[in-house]
Amino acid sequence: MSEILKVENIHVFYGAIHAIKGISFEVNEGEIVTLIGANGAGKSTTLQTISGLMHAKSGDVTFCGENISRVPAHKIVEKGLAQVPEGRRVFLQMTVEENLEMGAYTQPNAGVEADLEMVYEQFPRLKERRRQIAGTLSGGEQQMLAMGRALMSHPKLLMLDEPSMGLAPILVEQIFDIIRDLHAKGTTILLVEQNAQMALSVADRAYVLETGSITLSGTGSELAASDQVRKAYLGG
Repeated sequence: MSEILKVENIHVFYGAIHAIKGISFEVNEGEIVTLIGANGAGKSTTLQTISGLMHAKSGDVTFCGENISRVPAHKIVEKGLAQVPEGRRVFLQMTVEENLEMGAYTQPNAGVEADLEMVYEQFPRLKERRRQIAGTLSGGEQQMLAMGRALMSHPKLLMLDEPSMGLAPILVEQIFDIIRDLHAKGTTILLVEQNAQMALSVADRAYVLETGSITLSGTGSELAASDQVRKAYLGG
């Protein structure tokens, strides 16, 4: 497997607060890699640093062999890295289809119709609601829309930030079924998720993040079986 993302010894600060303390990890093509940890551990900050929304004070982020540590966020999207943000953040006053079209801004106009059909095949609910204003969708439907919007950019790496947040258990199952399906179709995924049990169930590899540092790593099944992880995150 070829390495698609490499994070090397990044340090990130919010003012005087040292939020990320020299973490390193990698994602290989075709994998699901998950970062788990409690609120405030630095998971979302890590994704924002990778996607260019924040910049590390030191350390490097390499994507497809290119150092992107100082590349603007919109240029990173053009290179094939898409993030589905925490809280979904769809364009609430636009229709479902207009939101999806916004996700295709890096793509040639000629391919947008085919890409819409690809997303509608993956998310039939969105096709049913294609003319509906996004702000009137349920939380689960908005999560599907945010994921569909990211897929419109043809990402080489899809980063998902807390996709289960605020959703009912049945919708969480549905979202993770979609994640499994995307993975089966070849999408490489970096997943940040507080629901450690669900995250580890789909992950090829996983890292535990605590107060800005990686404290454990291994396969998803290894971490799910770890006493330390079970006590801290799985209620075991």
